[in-house]
Amino acid sequence: MIHSKILHNHEIKSSSDLILSPGQVGLLNGWGVFSTIKVVDGVLFAFARHWARMRHDADVMRVLFPWSAAELEESLLRLVEANEAWNSTLRVTVCRNKGTMWAGPAPATAVDLFAFTADRNDWGQAVKLGVVPHARYAASRFAGTKVMSWAANLVWYEEAHAAGLDEVILLNERGEVSELTSANIFAGFGNQVRTPPLKSSGCLPGVTRQLLLEQIHVEGIEVVEAVLTLDDLAAADGLFISSSTRDLLPVGSIEGLPLQHGDQQRVRLLSAYRTYEAAYVSSAVRRAKRPA
Repeated sequence: MIHSKILHNHEIKSSSDLILSPGQVGLLNGWGVFSTIKVVDGVLFAFARHWARMRHDADVMRVLFPWSAAELEESLLRLVEANEAWNSTLRVTVCRNKGTMWAGPAPATAVDLFAFTADRNDWGQAVKLGVVPHARYAASRFAGTKVMSWAANLVWYEEAHAAGLDEVILLNERGEVSELTSANIFAGFGNQVRTPPLKSSGCLPGVTRQLLLEQIHVEGIEVVEAVLTLDDLAAADGLFISSSTRDLLPVGSIEGLPLQHGDQQRVRLLSAYRTYEAAYVSSAVRRAKRPA
């Protein structure tokens, strides 16, 4: 459940305020972009990467994105302060208001900015996964964009829980592994850890995924992009998923697949990841201010 205060167009408001209208075309069509950010001790972790991805996706989706990273970060930190959500999860959304015959007269701005905070979720010790074929179309121009139109992911996620699972692996049109509904996936093979490539798998460029590929360095472990199939997952030494809210979480089972259960690569990468996060937070220039 979201906290009592929200951010709407840079103003702090009550989550019960009526501030939306049917004429906002983005609400009716899922026309907008979003990101989910981990708040650590009042710091928006890896915020510049979240901002850059949202800006890129907004350009792809023809959604106005007029704020600099500093402007947006300042507003979001005021929301963290209002909710005293020093260690939480933050969702920020930019919704397009105008366009198509269904646009209404009410919205004065081209886009609306919304942000919410919520308590962190307990994801458990490992995930049980199912598999959904033909769930990603990697050849699409819009593959890899994080857009408001998220209903298919929510249906797959809800069906997974109804079946006693935690999440599902989404395959692309060639039967290759792409991602989960809200996480990336990694497979360990000796000293190499592989994750599906952005350009061919159709997966989202998760911020935690980016950090593992670009910033987290562990001696004796190489993190690379590579095409993965279900057979590859079954042959891997160990599997884990990543997201801004889950960090690195091991895969306990995949429906219909025999798995190895090595965890050495994940444990070492997670240790390095947490060291990186701690250094990022301690050196952050901007952070939410706690009451004196």
